[in-house]
Amino acid sequence: MTSGLRERKKLATRLALHQTALQLVAERGLDGVSVDDIAGRAGVSPRTFFNYFPTKDDAVVGIDASAVGQAAERFAARPAHESPVEALRAVHAQQAAEMAGEPETLWPLRLRVIDEHPVLIARLHAVFGSAERALAEAIAVRTGTTVGADLYPTLLAAVSGVAVRAALHAWLASDFTESLPALVDEAWDVLAAGLPAPRP
Repeated sequence: MTSGLRERKKLATRLALHQTALQLVAERGLDGVSVDDIAGRAGVSPRTFFNYFPTKDDAVVGIDASAVGQAAERFAARPAHESPVEALRAVHAQQAAEMAGEPETLWPLRLRVIDEHPVLIARLHAVFGSAERALAEAIAVRTGTTVGADLYPTLLAAVSGVAVRAALHAWLASDFTESLPALVDEAWDVLAAGLPAPRP
């Protein structure tokens, strides 16, 4: 088996486990689902399950740990003439388009299930927090600042994460009828304008 085919099979198995975990929790609730249930419906062994996810909760949230640094890597690769905000907006536009283009029910089901289980919200926030820390380091490199000693990199990383999360909440509230890329862009527009109060 070639390395490319092996990698595609691993990704397919990981996605199948994630989708199965989401579907089962949507049907039975988080406490009504075990690792054995997820593995059994996905047609793999519990041992195989643990090759992909350390816990049931991680399988439900389904965000690959290797993807945590993806935004930081994309940010670092943006053209040098872009300001940090312009570069981040471009990165988030790409991310939003990819999220909206995933299998039709994946993000909607993920957000609904997570919204119904506070422990999963905490897990998702932990993932976002790791991504923001990696992004802050990339912002510091680009701007010649230092994480911790200077406010700018940590603040911009955190604000950018809030913009994406606010867009995801609005997407959920619209029952996924709104465009996620448009909502992310709107969130950045509001930030760029200095957070003016909405007009009645």
